[in-house]
Amino acid sequence: MTGDGVVPGPDILLLERAATLRNHAGQPAFPGGAVDPEDTGVEQTALREANEETGLDPSSVRVVASLPPLPVPVSRFLVTPVLAWWERPHPVAPLHREEVASVTRVPVSELVDPANRVTVRHPAGYASPGFAVRGMVVWGFTAALVSGLLDIGGWTVPWHPERVLDVPSTSSDLGLSEEER
Repeated sequence: MTGDGVVPGPDILLLERAATLRNHAGQPAFPGGAVDPEDTGVEQTALREANEETGLDPSSVRVVASLPPLPVPVSRFLVTPVLAWWERPHPVAPLHREEVASVTRVPVSELVDPANRVTVRHPAGYASPGFAVRGMVVWGFTAALVSGLLDIGGWTVPWHPERVLDVPSTSSDLGLSEEER
């Protein structure tokens, strides 16, 4: 991010879920949530949730596509990713601290940087792609989706999957050096 808050090049909007939540506590994630009865579709749900969680102005965004629903087995959620282009970026921040601990824009250039790519090992034994960016370890469903989108977009560059981090138990237990935080 530059001194004026502008992120150079394309970026993604991530939030860190509050540590007190019942599901996926403390994890980096995309804005989103459950469909409300008044929502007209998954696109409206995504924009409403992003507004409620981060203050994103839905009129500043152009929805590009909705991907097929994807399961998150551990929580039994079925997530429909909605891709959008933020045409008129503006400041965003956590609006409800009981749900969202922090909000950050992560440049794609940081996500594809091999120095920020990791393999994340879960205590249950499985490992998946991850990203050590902006003082957080992005892992699980969010990292898999980001990794897949980078692959599809042709942005992925070779990285070192042997750099392994354990799933962090808290935001201060990231396994990162002070420079990486």
